[in-house]
Formats: sequence, C-alpha cells, structure tokens
Amino acid sequence: MVQRPFWMARLSAAWTRVPIVWLTGPRRSGKTVLAQGVPDAQFFNCDLPSVAERVHDPESFYRGLRARVVVFDEVHQLPDPSRLLKIGADEFPRLRILATGSSTLAATQKFRDTLAGRKRVIELVPVLFEELPAFGISDLRERLRLGGLPPVLLGIQPPHEFFPEWLDSYFARDVQELFRLEKRAGFLRVLQILMRQSGGMLDVTRVAKEAEISRPTVTTWLNVYEVTHTIHLVRPFAGGGRREIVAQPKVFGFDTGMVCHVRGWDRLRNDDCGVLWEHLVLETLLASGVAKLHFWRDKQQREVDFVLPRRRDVVDAIECKWRADTFEPRGLQAFRAVYPKGANYVVAPIEGAPYRRTVSGLPISFVSPVDLRRLIG
Repeated sequence: MVQRPFWMARLSAAWTRVPIVWLTGPRRSGKTVLAQGVPDAQFFNCDLPSVAERVHDPESFYRGLRARVVVFDEVHQLPDPSRLLKIGADEFPRLRILATGSSTLAATQKFRDTLAGRKRVIELVPVLFEELPAFGISDLRERLRLGGLPPVLLGIQPPHEFFPEWLDSYFARDVQELFRLEKRAGFLRVLQILMRQSGGMLDVTRVAKEAEISRPTVTTWLNVYEVTHTIHLVRPFAGGGRREIVAQPKVFGFDTGMVCHVRGWDRLRNDDCGVLWEHLVLETLLASGVAKLHFWRDKQQREVDFVLPRRRDVVDAIECKWRADTFEPRGLQAFRAVYPKGANYVVAPIEGAPYRRTVSGLPISFVSPVDLRRLIG
C-alpha cells in the first residue's frame, strides 16, 4: 500500500477539532485505500447489506466496537447515514469517525442532518506533486498526461481502458443513484465538452449549443458536476473596478489524465504542459483546504491565474508557469495597480529551495507546489 502522509496528517488534524471527517473526492481517487490505511481503525464497506443490518441499532453497534476509529466507506448507501453519524458523535465522544463518499454530504436527501459543528470536510484530489515518488513517477510530464488517479499512475489499467470505464461508473454510481438523472448520453457529452474547455472561460450558452442541450439543463448539470467533484469552477475576483471581469468563471476538469483522454493527447507539447500545470497547482490549492479561491482578469485580457483573499485589502496572487524563466509580469502589474497589498508567487516545477526576485518592481517568490502549500498554510 502506498503511504500518503500528507492526507493522514490532514485527517489527524481534523479529528483534533471534530469527531467526524467526511472524506470526499472524485471516483477512484483513492478514498477507500486511504481509509483502509488509517491506524487503529475498524473498516465497514457500506455497499454490503450485512453492514446495513449491523448498524441498524447504532448504540449497540458503537458499544461493540474495539477500535479507536470507525470507517464507513460509501456511507450514503446506508438507509439513514446522518442518524448513524450523529449518534456516534454525540453519544461516543472519544470515538473518531471517517465517512467517505464521492459527492458532497448534502448531495443526497438521506442526510437530513447537516452535522453542523461535528464534522470537517476533506476533499481528496488526484495524486499531488510531492507524492509522485511514492507512486513510482519520476517524469512530471507523465503525471500530467496520465493524470493523478492511482489505478492509472500505478499501471493497473491503461488510460484508454480506464477512462471510458470511469465515465460509465461515474454516471451509474455518483449521478444516477443520487440525482436520478436519465439523460446519460447528454450528461456525459456536456462533461466531455467541459473537459475539452478545461482551463478556459466557461460559456454556458456555447456549451449548450454544442451539446444540443438547453441552457437551463446545462446550468443544472454544472451543479451536479461540482458536487461530485468532476468539475471545479473558479470564479472571478473583483473589488468593484469597472474594467474587471465579474461574472464568467473558469472551468477546470478534475484530472489532467481525463482532460488528455478527452482531447486525444497521447503526447504532450510544451504548450500543453503549461495548461495542465495550472490544473496541478489548482489541485495543490484545493488540497490545502483554502476557503476562497478566485482568478482575476480585466477587459484588456490581463490575467492572474489564481488570487487568494487573505484579509481585508490583502490578496495573494499566484501565477502558474511550466518554466519559471518564461514569467511575464503584465497581468500581475495590472492586478497590483488595483490591489497593491499581498504576496506574489510564481509556481513552477523548480528543484531546490524557493527563491525571491524583483521583477518590474514587484517582489516575487518562485516556488514549487509543495512550497506554495506551506507558505499559504
């Protein structure tokens, strides 16, 4: 089993504050394997009818446990999961609970209780930059092309077989079961259109026209893609400037391997790597649990890849570069003319320690994704 210390540390930190951790993330991202590796834990696969029978009386079930941690994998499959989790948190305060699912907790009507004050949500993203050696990956281009889902990275299944099967399983298990959607072909067609546009501005009207689906339906489906973690929408940051883009979000697919599969990229050019690298930086930011993440663009097409509000009038700016020496400060200069306070980062696959340079009068830290996470944490 591949060790993933970053995620184990996040689980442990969350349990110091609340009794329940909801581990979510896209299908096949490794939630089950991670949960099985939690020390001193008793694991239950909630797909099994025998587990539903065993937890029918929650109090008796919890009294019979001998482990310090209980894991409910795919907990939404149980008849009344929120009641089970609530009783565990309230009546057995020394117990720590890990529940997993491929969607947000509120995606199913079975959760009649939001478990407010009792839970933390951790979103497991595809394999991180720092985890690549543990998965036997030394070529970063391979990580961008294959993506970060463990079955592909570990060579268990080749991409041309894995991704079509993933789409079938995703619709059957994460979409149809929770949302009762019937238009399988249209739903997956829109998803693949979004993957082809990944990293760019989202135009819902254009997507609807290309997919031959109504605009309201596409808007509804966007919510489904978001809560099942297949699409991330990054919305624009604006503080009232008349020349800022204020409405249109950027759309990102959940995994660079899926993006490459849909686009038919079996080999990567440098320009392709630049686009996909931005996805990898986004995954780093999501793994850090940042509460608010945006991008910035003005009407002259000057842009900052990601901006992170820190406190009043302080906003960090993050630029993503496949090669650090290609950084051009035009967008950052325009942004700092409006929002002068905050740290400036250029995130690149650099080796060695981070370093600082002044570019066009702007102090900038050049960092790897690992350094970025430490600095913004």
